Amino acid sequence: MDYLNLISVPAIATAVYLIIEVLKKALNNDERFLRFIPLIALVIGAIAGVICFFFIPSIIPATNVVVAIIIGAASGLSATGTNQIIKQLSKEKESE
Repeated sequence: MDYLNLISVPAIATAVYLIIEVLKKALNNDERFLRFIPLIALVIGAIAGVICFFFIPSIIPATNVVVAIIIGAASGLSATGTNQIIKQLSKEKESE
């Protein structure tokens, strides 16, 4: 069952990425929202870490809620990095 601990970061990052994408579409890429995406991703990730800690503890390698918040927040920020990778790769394809 140790392999379940490995899925928390990509699972939270994927969930945060999808939530951010839905918010971007819902808000029509509002410039005020776009500036705060990393902060929003961090907060959503931290909340997801706490939810996982209390409701699905087998997937998050945290011994207390503070560690769960840190893991979730880092996972949320990794969603921002993933967004930038996808954005840069699609920009490269458009320029060719």
